[in-house]
Amino acid sequence: MTLDPVTLAAILGMALATFACRASGYVVLRRVQPGPFLRAFLGHVPGTLFVAFAAPAVVREGWPGFVGAAATLIVMRATGSTPASLLAGVAVFWLARTLA
Repeated sequence: MTLDPVTLAAILGMALATFACRASGYVVLRRVQPGPFLRAFLGHVPGTLFVAFAAPAVVREGWPGFVGAAATLIVMRATGSTPASLLAGVAVFWLARTLA
């Protein structure tokens, strides 16, 4: 299978743009020391982004989604382990969906 040069250029261009966006944050924050408010704000961004991506899927799936999300939160609160909480949430969701 051969790759079209235009497609390859588009892929490489998107990869470069993605890297530039990610690297620019490190470059800026290396030169500028954020204040306490900005540090607290940036500390909460990953969690809020995850919720923003997960919430529509949870609502769309109905009660199995809510049960899986609850299991995820309970395991995370109990263990503090992200992989364990995600595994538990997916397992409980799968079980609830199978039983529905």
